[in-house]
Amino acid sequence: MHVDVNNAFLSWTAVEKLKNGEKLDIRTIPAIIGGDEKQRKGVVLAKSPVAKKFGIQTGEPIYFARKKCRNLQVFPSNFSVYYKYSNALYKLLCEYTDKIERFSIDECFMDLTNYLTGKTPYDIAKEINKRVKEQYGFTVNIGIANNKLLAKMASDFEKPDKIHTLYQNEIQEKMWKLPVSDLFMVGKKSLPKLEKMHIKTIGDLAQKEERELIKAFGKYGRIIWEYANGIDNSEVISIEPEPKCIGNSVTLPYDMSNIEELQEVLLSIVEQTTYRLRKHKLYANVVNVQLKNKDFKVYSHQRKMNFATNSTKIIYEEAKKLLKELYKDEPIRLIGIRVDDLLKKEEMQISIFDTKEKEKQEKLDEIIDTIKNKYGYDSITRAGKVNLKEKPDKLNE
Repeated sequence: MHVDVNNAFLSWTAVEKLKNGEKLDIRTIPAIIGGDEKQRKGVVLAKSPVAKKFGIQTGEPIYFARKKCRNLQVFPSNFSVYYKYSNALYKLLCEYTDKIERFSIDECFMDLTNYLTGKTPYDIAKEINKRVKEQYGFTVNIGIANNKLLAKMASDFEKPDKIHTLYQNEIQEKMWKLPVSDLFMVGKKSLPKLEKMHIKTIGDLAQKEERELIKAFGKYGRIIWEYANGIDNSEVISIEPEPKCIGNSVTLPYDMSNIEELQEVLLSIVEQTTYRLRKHKLYANVVNVQLKNKDFKVYSHQRKMNFATNSTKIIYEEAKKLLKELYKDEPIRLIGIRVDDLLKKEEMQISIFDTKEKEKQEKLDEIIDTIKNKYGYDSITRAGKVNLKEKPDKLNE
């Protein structure tokens, strides 16, 4: 997936202003984020949808933007605010996979291989899209594909607040008809040369002889020919340090009022969380459970365990106790779990609680993880786990 914040700098400025008591949402007026006009260095860094209608473009001098719209409002950039919301988005995405590459301050690539946990990529994209709006007040475009290039191309389709797919079998229909200038890595300097070769669309480029493009552009010719054909073997490269916490949450397909059903969902997300915990070779001391009711009120409760563990069974038992303490016999729309105070094995102290049963659970988790790693996350599952893709009446049975 490629997750791209819509009008990031302006949206984040708007959200921060509203959060601090501002009544007017600057996304609804002709507004831009820009540099210092007094020093004549002011350029448009981001624009509102209304400003866009006046023909204002990112990167143009504010002097020209003001000529297009007399009542244009200009707001200064504030990178401390931008990093705050960028980090908040990243933290949310970390609930879905450990393989995240920050492509820029407002863009991330996510590798969901082995992290689908019974959901489709589109299900996860819808959930992320919805949670970003509800929790932070801004919107994102999400592109879904089999590689980074196509995911990024897909996220650039119709905006804002959209989800698009671009799988291999969709390339001709969705991508080849676009102007060649829309292809990632095709810059303004290349366009005149491509036009002389009668290449106007991405499809024209894809169907051109590869050797002809290499002759005209060198190695760059091969790259753009491969991109036009949807070829990209680059990995999602995460350069973040080891996580300080690991968690997962799920927006339920309907409001659940039955604690047994909630426990089944809890088991599902505990299993994914502990699977990730073991992949990092980490152990958790603290378990936190969160509930959001139908009125969007959030409750959370946490507990420090007697010893650090990454056992699915032990963490699930602790989480189940927290759920019982939190639950107030009301409809629940979201349930989440997070484990904190993480340690490596060499940092752990020998505990009197180390028992044969604990060793048995660790061995069981190791076997299950091996099967998941080899055959896919959903190849094996624990008894009692709910299938969130089932219809409510099926679940209630």
